[in-house]
Amino acid sequence: MAGLFDSKNFNAEVFGKYYDTIPKLKRNELVKSKAIVMNDRIKPTMAEQTGGNIVTVPLFGHIGGTVSNYDGQTDIVENDTPTFTHTRVVVGRANAWVEKDFAYDITGGVDFMDNVAKQVSEYWDEIDQDTILSILKGIFGMTGAENKKFVDGHTSDITKVDSGKFNEVTLNNALQAAVGENKVNFSLAIMHSQVATNLENLNLLEHLKYTDATGVQRDLTLATLNGRSVIIDDSMPTEVETTSSGDVVKYTTYILGEGAFEFTDAGVKVPFEMDRNPKVNGGQDTLYSRQRHCFAPYGINFTNKSMKTLSPTNQELENGTNWELVNTNASSGKQYIDHKAVPIARVISLG
Repeated sequence: MAGLFDSKNFNAEVFGKYYDTIPKLKRNELVKSKAIVMNDRIKPTMAEQTGGNIVTVPLFGHIGGTVSNYDGQTDIVENDTPTFTHTRVVVGRANAWVEKDFAYDITGGVDFMDNVAKQVSEYWDEIDQDTILSILKGIFGMTGAENKKFVDGHTSDITKVDSGKFNEVTLNNALQAAVGENKVNFSLAIMHSQVATNLENLNLLEHLKYTDATGVQRDLTLATLNGRSVIIDDSMPTEVETTSSGDVVKYTTYILGEGAFEFTDAGVKVPFEMDRNPKVNGGQDTLYSRQRHCFAPYGINFTNKSMKTLSPTNQELENGTNWELVNTNASSGKQYIDHKAVPIARVISLG
């Protein structure tokens, strides 16, 4: 349906096509690192506006057990292969902007549709990252014996080790402590600019470049460390601790391995639409945008123990009671996934 936005024709379908062509830099970096893998197989279930917000799928366990001695007289012992259930939640978000928010950007002959689409795309890119960070905070807030094995084993607190700052061996040591030999599968770190600056001063961090449509090259808040991608973002968690010598700031860096998250775009009925109100401010146009995305951490369930509506808020995603390690969901003798199979870790440092 066509509408008006700053006296220009607006077509939601055409706008959506523009939107889809805009590079989503942070999410693209996550995808390139393979920390996020796309999963559209369960999209039909999630597309149901009622009941499709929480989806449970099987997660097959690995074969194992004690090997039998094959000597012609020893019976072979049968071993079960556990099947775990992995529960995930769809996060719905919406926002709207009035015409004057974009008035400056769409003057001077700059392409209207492309400019607005770029801004909206970058906005949702940031919202998606906020969702991921809230989930990470939540899973490191899990309680219970089995869940604590993950939380403690995948946390490296170096604040009281030497200078307490991130250095050339921090990442490698943290990953080995968390998952042992599986550390080679880790491909991405998300860190605060203070941590990144310290690594830059040690000549350990190299920034990536981006060339825009006009040919101008600039540094990105994307870099590499020991061959792993790094996203630099000051929305990363910080904590101020008061000590006898003054306040100390602790920084959290998250490290993600391949397949750390599965991403599904659950879709909405109307992702973009316009509305005109001729009364307000003498007449104004509003652009509405909606999305339903699912970021499912591998090996970790969403429990839905503390969620008031059909879509969790960021505060609810950050609530540790809403998460648990994937398990067999049995009434007795419940088996949990090996926490070392979860490709997620964190480092707490002084910079």
